[in-house]
Amino acid sequence: MGIGKPAPFVSAFVDAVDEAMRAQNPRDGMSTMPRAWLAFCVTAVLITNAMGWARFARASLGTSALAALSWRFRHRKSPWELLLVARVRVILRQYGMTSGRLGLDDTDNQRAKSAKTLAHLDKRRDQERGGSLWGQRLVFLVLVTPTISLPVGVVFSQPAPELRAWDKKAKALKQPGVPPNQRPPTPAPTPQYPTKQPLALR
Repeated sequence: MGIGKPAPFVSAFVDAVDEAMRAQNPRDGMSTMPRAWLAFCVTAVLITNAMGWARFARASLGTSALAALSWRFRHRKSPWELLLVARVRVILRQYGMTSGRLGLDDTDNQRAKSAKTLAHLDKRRDQERGGSLWGQRLVFLVLVTPTISLPVGVVFSQPAPELRAWDKKAKALKQPGVPPNQRPPTPAPTPQYPTKQPLALR
């Protein structure tokens, strides 16, 4: 199935998000081109069931090149935080939701061993096959309601280099049977590398 133009309900949703942004601050609205680009991306995610420029380009049947899609994303100054807040407001209003509970969902997103340039990459042990893989730790703040559950915040989590060095040294000492009181203590948390709970609270 190819992407001709954004689905009508997607365009209506993007327009509603734009209105929610303008209601907060009239200067924060999106012009015609950013709205069209965002509607295309949302439609592409729904059609391909993926988030990747290469798949979007293939699904567009030649109307959008991979390089052009990637360039637009990297050079467009989109107010992502405002978009997220506006999107949540539109959905809450659409479903008439007035209450819910906030939950924490931490997800490990595995990447290929060849991945080098993605943000917040971290080497992690592959529990299923052994060895190590590059990966990203994502922390989602999820609003759980009787009707639906939806993410209302997302941030990357990365372990501190000091913690990684300590873990490596502690494992090396644990293997020959060195007692815990003779191993180095766990390093104190650093503000530059907060753990998942402080990230979710923030």
